[in-house]
Amino acid sequence: MNKLVKSLLRITLNVLEQSDRAAGEVRERVKDRMDNLTDRVEDLTDRTRQAFTGQPNTALRSTLSFLAGVGVGVGVGLLLAPASGEDTRNTIAEKVQDAGTRVRDRFSGVASREAV
Repeated sequence: MNKLVKSLLRITLNVLEQSDRAAGEVRERVKDRMDNLTDRVEDLTDRTRQAFTGQPNTALRSTLSFLAGVGVGVGVGLLLAPASGEDTRNTIAEKVQDAGTRVRDRFSGVASREAV
């Protein structure tokens, strides 16, 4: 029995180490892609700025960097989400329906008071 418990613990630790290594590899790939994307955005903003004004345009660079960051964040969030896509879509649909019901209820009360 003792050997079985030790074996199960070793297997569990091995699985946890492998999942941690895999997560680290994913983090590294995301970091590399983000660095690459940031470099591309900076190159694009530099070329755009030089083509149109010849002066630095930090607002455009900041906006493009922000949008790239949002895109990467959404992508990473979807990749590492704990629920499946179908579960996530169902949850979002339920929340939208609940919000719509609350809005309808609130405005139907206002409309009925105004009609009186």
